[in-house]
Amino acid sequence: MSTTLAFLGSFGGQEMMIVFLIVLLLFGAKKLPQLARGVGKSMGEFKRARDEFEHEITRAEHEETSKSQSAKKEEKA
Repeated sequence: MSTTLAFLGSFGGQEMMIVFLIVLLLFGAKKLPQLARGVGKSMGEFKRARDEFEHEITRAEHEETSKSQSAKKEEKA
């Protein structure tokens, strides 16, 4: 399975292994769990923010739809 990044092109298993080894050399084995934990927390916060944003968009769309429907009902009456 390969991941496609816009600026890197096709990014497969061998490339991922090379990146992992470079990160291991740069940060060391002791720092990797902390780094992974930080990345995980950041991804969790990003997901929460994205979900909250989607919820706000859906809520606003629902409010706008209900306003237009009530306006149409008033016009018919």
